[in-house]
Amino acid sequence: MASQIESHRSGAEIANGDAICRKKSIELLEELGLPTGLLPLEDLEEFGYNRETGFLWLVVQRKKKIEHTFKKIKQTVSYAGEVTAFAEKGKLKKIAGVKTKELLLWLSVVEVYVAEASAEKVTFKSGAGISKTFDAAAFALGE
Repeated sequence: MASQIESHRSGAEIANGDAICRKKSIELLEELGLPTGLLPLEDLEEFGYNRETGFLWLVVQRKKKIEHTFKKIKQTVSYAGEVTAFAEKGKLKKIAGVKTKELLLWLSVVEVYVAEASAEKVTFKSGAGISKTFDAAAFALGE
């Protein structure tokens, strides 16, 4: 996966350090029209975004895995030490490093999008083809 980041570094906006990386990731989510709390990662080491290719990445210090429960929807999500995706308006696709717990299984999240017609709903699509839609408010910053 590191090679995928390396191939997108040229021309990318790159930030280092937890505070600036969090700020940059929140600003990007806002710009894309996605809920600002979608990537509640802490101890970030690097944030990168290549506007030309749409590729974004977040690297957690020591590449440790982080689990987060979105309380309003009681959904647990696991973030790998390295999260990557291709971003476009209202959508993150080809996501790597994000899994959600369904019953007893961990499913990879491969796409997240907000439909133009209803920005108050966010849909998550798994690698298995299963989609679930939630209220965007459940992913607001600070939830």
